Amino acid sequence: MSPIVFCDFDGTITLEDTFVSTVERFAPEVASRVLPQIYDLRLSLQEGVHQMLEAIPSACYPDIIKLAATYQIRPGFVELLDFLDERNVPLVVVSGGIQAVVEGVLGELGQRVQAIHAVQLQTQGTYCSPYSAFEGEGEMVNKLAVVEHYGEPDWILIGDSITDLKAALAAPRVFARDRLCRYLSERGVSYEPFETFTQVRDRLSQVWT
Repeated sequence: MSPIVFCDFDGTITLEDTFVSTVERFAPEVASRVLPQIYDLRLSLQEGVHQMLEAIPSACYPDIIKLAATYQIRPGFVELLDFLDERNVPLVVVSGGIQAVVEGVLGELGQRVQAIHAVQLQTQGTYCSPYSAFEGEGEMVNKLAVVEHYGEPDWILIGDSITDLKAALAAPRVFARDRLCRYLSERGVSYEPFETFTQVRDRLSQVWT
């Protein structure tokens, strides 16, 4: 069986953390209070994401989608997809961010990933209402549950922050950047640092040769 690559989106596939940018812009007061608590592990992702997204008026949803068009993809992502395609290794995007934003940023590249698992937003009410098929265990998108859903013991995680921590602690191989490096270093967990997907591709090429 071939391995599966599970890749975070916000701040991993994108150069900036698109979820943080969204909540800081559309729910600034709640975001300024909640984000530090999440990063310090004093508030669960599940509770914090609910608080922030439920503070965003549904009328802002079109502007959230428009903002998605301004986000840039990290260098090397297309090259990594090409490399994985050559080896028939699927890449699954698993994000604690907003599904429509992920899809909007990826555009046609979304057709080249096996699946996208992220937070859905209902906008029928006055305020946004988030939900996820994998919500639970203190997470809005329980990434380990997504991994288990695919049932492949040989998997790789690529991530950058708190939403990736639980999965990273269980992953056979982790590529990490930004806050995730610090979380893993503090716990004595080994990882491979990266800044571009070209580095990930080159390392996997060595490992799989």
